[in-house]
Amino acid sequence: MSLTDILSPSDIAAALRDCQAPDSFSPKKFFQISGMSKKSSSQLKEIFRILDNDQSGFIEEDELKYFLQRFESGARVLTTSETKTFLAAADHDGDGKIGAEEFQEMVQA
Repeated sequence: MSLTDILSPSDIAAALRDCQAPDSFSPKKFFQISGMSKKSSSQLKEIFRILDNDQSGFIEEDELKYFLQRFESGARVLTTSETKTFLAAADHDGDGKIGAEEFQEMVQA
């Protein structure tokens, strides 16, 4: 399964266009434009599984850096400040990584 099986390719493209400039990425805005914020819990679990590149059950900082590239291979890498802000916003238990529940809470908030 791929992200385009769950999200519309045109919504993904619009979300990526919105954050092309360095330091313009807003997770909340990206989730809204891409349509992720309207998906069910089971669909968000599947999206999380796809984004969890090493299948560790967590999205770590190094995976977050390449978050946009999971949606489109030619997308830019998140800046260090964007990555740290994204992680801080989702990492509720302070373990330095985002679990499936934390991801779902952030997307649906």
